[in-house]
Amino acid sequence: MSNYIRPKVSGATIFFTVKLAERGSDMLLREVDVLRWSVAEVMARKPFKIDAWVVLPDHLHAIWTLPANDHDFSTRWKEIKTGFSRKVRRIGPRTLSKETKGEAGLWQRRFWDHHIRSDADYQGHLAYCWGNPVKHGLVKSAQDWPYSSIHRDIRLGRVPAEWSGKVPDGAFGE
Repeated sequence: MSNYIRPKVSGATIFFTVKLAERGSDMLLREVDVLRWSVAEVMARKPFKIDAWVVLPDHLHAIWTLPANDHDFSTRWKEIKTGFSRKVRRIGPRTLSKETKGEAGLWQRRFWDHHIRSDADYQGHLAYCWGNPVKHGLVKSAQDWPYSSIHRDIRLGRVPAEWSGKVPDGAFGE
């Protein structure tokens, strides 16, 4: 068991990797509307900015910026995962611990987070989100993946439409 303590930085910008418990599942794509609903529900109660988001079959990556007076991203993820699990009404493989706590077992209990430290760090993680479907061989071009914030970012002029999909090397939580 790790003694990791999550940083508590108000207004932080944070990169996340959040995974389903069952690797190889395609549930996030089949239930992407439920995921969107769950995120919207939490955002309505506990606002945050979505800088980037990409949903893959069994995991997702996101970059959030929290409000200036708020550091609590863990509760937001817990509520998103709980809302999703309740809405899809499925039970995944559960350990005794998950069963005892009433968890549906759809998600890995923990998630990976990285506090963004510089503009270069931010740009690298944005590119990682946009290019992740290419990295996993799901599409040839990042723009071909429908479950990505790259479409919003192209529309807003933040990334060129012909962006290559090349992602930086590094440990990004997969």
